[in-house]
Amino acid sequence: MNCQEIVGVSSPKMVTRTVDLRSDTVTKPCETMRAAMASAEVDDDVLGADPTAFRLESEMAKVMGKEAALFVPSGTMGNLISVLVHCDIRGSEVILGHNSHIHIYENGGIATIGGVHPRTVRNNKDGTMDLDAIEASIRDPRGELVYPTTRLICLENSQANCGGRCLTVEYTDKVGEIAKKHGLKLHIDGARIFNAAIALGVPVDRLVQAADSVSARRLKKTLGGGMRQVGILCAAALVGLHDNVAKLETDHKRAKILAEGLNQIKGLSVDVASVETNILYIHVEEGSNVTTEKLVKNLEEHGVLMMQESSSRIVIHHQISASDVQYTLSCFQKALTGGVLEENGN
Repeated sequence: MNCQEIVGVSSPKMVTRTVDLRSDTVTKPCETMRAAMASAEVDDDVLGADPTAFRLESEMAKVMGKEAALFVPSGTMGNLISVLVHCDIRGSEVILGHNSHIHIYENGGIATIGGVHPRTVRNNKDGTMDLDAIEASIRDPRGELVYPTTRLICLENSQANCGGRCLTVEYTDKVGEIAKKHGLKLHIDGARIFNAAIALGVPVDRLVQAADSVSARRLKKTLGGGMRQVGILCAAALVGLHDNVAKLETDHKRAKILAEGLNQIKGLSVDVASVETNILYIHVEEGSNVTTEKLVKNLEEHGVLMMQESSSRIVIHHQISASDVQYTLSCFQKALTGGVLEENGN
């Protein structure tokens, strides 16, 4: 039987284009990174001998204006190490946003591994926490027999769950002043700190000036972060630091263009004013002819991938082109109006 004899069977549509908007963590190594990894000079980092890791750590410490830096395999480990260093006594307490990455998405590691109690303060829509609420959450040391001991305040910049909003230098400095007043430390989850610095037009070292930092190799090893010849990865990170930070401004502009275009499509709403960096959230309005779940599935069938939550999240990165943005807008428009989607976005 040949293909012409098969009746009533249709093959699935072949997707010829993928626009991956799930996160800026989905980017693939560029050729420059692959070449740097292949030729990286390496040694045993656990013994403190990997030259490429040392170079990356030295450069990052200088960029951040800190005494030292430490390469770790994930942002979650970086946050966990920082919290454990500052809260080195079990039963300590950290004040952090109720919508923060550390509190929601890091598997409760500060509590389960470190014995550190999280005390949450509500994040405002702009990612901040009210200063008075932060200060009011600091435990009275006279209650040490019944309360956890407050030792740390954590901020997140940019604040992902609030749409990539940026915490200003002025706000961060004020939180730092509260921390110093009460003898506390300040940690900043800076997974997207370069995005915040670019968006605010502020040098990154100034943006984190109020934050405390510690180089903690012993905890890194305890948590399984000793990766031996880690210079192979550090070589790629150096390329990213030198070549890709400058591209973040373009990411932000494309996120704004996409947000403005999506907000004009009937049945969708986007808070365009809140799009400060590379993250935006889309809300399917009540009465629309599609649900969020159907919309995400429809777009996925045409190669446009994004996170589905209570609202849908889109994150722009340097491997999303201007053409990808226009194609995405076309796919959304046709998904909401019931038109036929075409792979070229026309």
